[in-house]
Amino acid sequence: MTLISRRNLMLAAAVGAAAALTAGALIASSADASVQTGAPAPAFAVVDTKGATRTLQEFAGRTVVLEWTNRDCPFVRKHYNSGNMQALQREATAAGVVWLSVISSAPGQQGYLSAADADANVHSAHAAPTAVLLDPTGAMGHAYGARNTPHMYIISGEGRLVYQGAIDDRPSANPTSLEGARNYVRAALADIRAGRPVATPETTPYGCTVKYSG
Repeated sequence: MTLISRRNLMLAAAVGAAAALTAGALIASSADASVQTGAPAPAFAVVDTKGATRTLQEFAGRTVVLEWTNRDCPFVRKHYNSGNMQALQREATAAGVVWLSVISSAPGQQGYLSAADADANVHSAHAAPTAVLLDPTGAMGHAYGARNTPHMYIISGEGRLVYQGAIDDRPSANPTSLEGARNYVRAALADIRAGRPVATPETTPYGCTVKYSG
């Protein structure tokens, strides 16, 4: 085998490995949702970064957005480094929506943060959630079937799950993919404000797998 042939084989192997790694990051996105869209959203009682226990019941009557996040995930970084996620958070909360960022990474896993580190991350990223919920046991994440970061859910004021899935229609970690993207969360919130049924209530999420324990 010539040196050029060996180099070509090595290059092909490297490309294949990179493709497999990307597919691995996305593999969980094809899993079925754990909660049926339109059904009551699972109740939760999770401590936030301030030490307060936050429950779904306390937000009764208000629209709630749940954002599963992992600051080290390249798909999450795409939305935060560009300011896309922060803009959506501010737009939603200004309209009275409750925005809860959820960290379900287990201790020792990628994306795990202590309360202090999570607050520092919010500050450095200029993020604007209502609260950051710490779910290191994964109980809340498993209850909702959260499999990716970001994985988005919207709960109506009546406590029903009216949207779940991807943040937008561009399943890529490349920031340039944001240009012209259709943001499903923004569109769903607009439908809710207008008193309309959510036109696209469920999509396939994309991103890194949630780093649960085990």
